[in-house]
Amino acid sequence: MTAAQIKEVQRKVGTNPDGFWGPKSIAATQKYLRALMPKPNPWPKTSQAALTAFYGRAGDESKLVNLPAPAPMFYEGKRIKTIRCHAKVAASLSRALTGAHSVFPDVVAVYGGCYNNRSMRGGNTPSLHARGAAIDLWASKNGNKAHWPVAARMPLGVMEAFAREGWLPAGAFWSRDAMHFQATQ
Repeated sequence: MTAAQIKEVQRKVGTNPDGFWGPKSIAATQKYLRALMPKPNPWPKTSQAALTAFYGRAGDESKLVNLPAPAPMFYEGKRIKTIRCHAKVAASLSRALTGAHSVFPDVVAVYGGCYNNRSMRGGNTPSLHARGAAIDLWASKNGNKAHWPVAARMPLGVMEAFAREGWLPAGAFWSRDAMHFQATQ
């Protein structure tokens, strides 16, 4: 993002709009997004025990549904009709995508995947994608190692739409991987 865009994010989250993205901006953004999340948050904590108790075993495809794409979405240039996700997240994911599409349709249009029975990058712990409880959007501008908001371009408005559903926007909480949203606390 440009310095002007960073200042706009800083104003929105209630911190000094100086264009410098540091610990105060990160903390303010996380506090702002947490305030948008439902109380209590409907999603599990990120421990494997909590995830298994809530979603079931990673890779268990019997828990998946085909959610009709709530907006025009494309995977590698081809329009998708459905998103394969966990049944427990389907309605919430549809609302988050609809909300994000209403303000940033071009971001939602670039779908990067939901269910994928794989481990987290660099390890052997199952990814949230292996439970159908995570989605990636606009990966070309929000790669795994691109720091948000300095290098990654995920708009705060998309993060707000997911936060309102209790989903964790990775860019704001991990300062990277801004394409990733997961249904956890």
